[in-house]
Amino acid sequence: MHEIEPYYKWRDDYVASEDEYSPFYATQYNEFEFDKQIYNYLLHPQWDSFGSNTLYMKVLFADYEKGYSIIEFIGEWNDAINNDIMLMKREIIELMIDNGINHFILIGENVLNFHSSDDCYYEEWFQDVEDGWIAGINFRDHVIEEFKRNNIDYYINFGGALDDLGWRSLKPIQVFKQVEEQLTKRLN
Repeated sequence: MHEIEPYYKWRDDYVASEDEYSPFYATQYNEFEFDKQIYNYLLHPQWDSFGSNTLYMKVLFADYEKGYSIIEFIGEWNDAINNDIMLMKREIIELMIDNGINHFILIGENVLNFHSSDDCYYEEWFQDVEDGWIAGINFRDHVIEEFKRNNIDYYINFGGALDDLGWRSLKPIQVFKQVEEQLTKRLN
């Protein structure tokens, strides 16, 4: 796992540690030591911690004028023991919403498992984005099934083209537009 880096090809467009509105503003990264881990597995030092022991993230892009953010995850999403959604909602998402973000694109191809608790924080997040949305792209099938089994898919959009979106070859605005188009089709 230590070789899996957060996506870095948009760094010319956005760096969360240089964004004064970002929850990760002024974060210093250790380039010489592995300072993060999930269980016995070391993680690449560029991943950001928000308080969970098993789930890490990287805000790849945020556009406050257009109101969207693209966030990549790695690890085990565990609401049952660690209450990851509560930590993420309070420490990261609320700050982003306060700065005008109401469209969230969550990249989950490196999320290995999901363990649910209740859906209260997902419901709260969904209500907080008002005219926006939350979309999960490229999550693994068994992880999506766990989200669905626990009715989290009522709050986070999964499925269809979102499950196999070739986002790495696109610019952030193109990713946003493709996700928005998919969600608009669903509403119509």
